[in-house]
Amino acid sequence: MAGGLRIGILVSGRGSNMQAIVDGCADGSIPGAVVAVISDTESAPALERARRAGVEAMFVDPWAYSCRAEFEDAVGDLLEERSVHLVLLAGFMRVLKPGFIRRFKGRIMNIHPSLLPSFPGIEAQRQAIEYGVKWSGCTVHFVDDGVDTGPIVIQAAVPVEDGDTAETLAEKILCEEHRIYPEAVRLFAQGRLVVEGRHVRVLPPRGVV
Repeated sequence: MAGGLRIGILVSGRGSNMQAIVDGCADGSIPGAVVAVISDTESAPALERARRAGVEAMFVDPWAYSCRAEFEDAVGDLLEERSVHLVLLAGFMRVLKPGFIRRFKGRIMNIHPSLLPSFPGIEAQRQAIEYGVKWSGCTVHFVDDGVDTGPIVIQAAVPVEDGDTAETLAEKILCEEHRIYPEAVRLFAQGRLVVEGRHVRVLPPRGVV
């Protein structure tokens, strides 16, 4: 992508996955740059993290708008004004409406702390512990109109061991999130992801047959 991938990240909390993306851009493993971080929470630690990294960080107050669609329009305008190519959800605790998803069709990714389609929605780690699975993990997927239902880009698995709690499982999964989210963004930046229905095909690097 000429000039490198321009990335916008939506956050609500601490921003550890956001930091992994920022770090990947800084060390050159992701051929691009984070040009905007937007939060719906004024006190989100992610905003300060972004500012320390020299990234423009903005709070957009959802309660300043008459409806959710107007809030999302404002966020979308900020992203488009900065010529963002890819929108990343990194702990963004709102389900986006179809209008926003259509606006950035095929250009929104999310990371979820389970091996989708198992345990979508909130508290996925607790769901996994309560269900008694032996393996859990995380999933990077493109965002569609459903909740955690979009085409899967990449997944990583971790064992669920005797004595694990939702908290200890979350920490194990988070380590893998920090690894695979930058990898998925790198593949997107290199133009190597092709969505075919529910399937995401990863093309080989250029020059490799």
